[in-house]
Amino acid sequence: MRAVIQRVTSASVEVSGEVIGKIGKGLLVFLGVGDGDTEQDLNYIADKTVGLRIFSDEDDKMNLSVTDVNGEILVVSQFTLYGDCRKGRRPNFTSSMEPKRAQEMYEMFIDRIKGKGISTEHGSFGADMQVKILNDGPVTILLDSSKII
Repeated sequence: MRAVIQRVTSASVEVSGEVIGKIGKGLLVFLGVGDGDTEQDLNYIADKTVGLRIFSDEDDKMNLSVTDVNGEILVVSQFTLYGDCRKGRRPNFTSSMEPKRAQEMYEMFIDRIKGKGISTEHGSFGADMQVKILNDGPVTILLDSSKII
C-alpha cells in the first residue's frame, strides 16, 4: 500500500462540480492499494499516517501529529501511485489491486482512521475527481508498506 501525505491548511475534493469532501488544517492522503496488499499493510499505513509528527510545535519543530493539533484527514483513492514508468512512456498499472477489492481496502482504511477519533472526509473511489490543495510548508511524505524493515 502506498500513500502520499500532504500537510494542508485546507483541501477539498469535487465530483461533477460538487464538493464531496472538505477539510481545514490536517492531512490529505492519496491512497493507492497494490496487488497483494493485506490488512497488515492497511494497518501500517493508517497507524503511520495518524502518528506522523509533521506539524510544528511551539518551538517551530515538526513534533506534533494530526491528533495533537486536532486536525482532519481527507482520503482520496489514487491507483496511479502504482504506475510503473520504467518501460516506455505510458505508465503500466498492473501492480494495482483489482478495483472491487481495492475499494474494500480503501473503505477499510477510512474506517480505521475514523476509528482513531479523527474527523475524516473522503473522495469517491474510481470517480473522476478534482482535488484542491493548500499545501502547508510544503510538507509531503511518501509511505510504502512494502518498505517495512
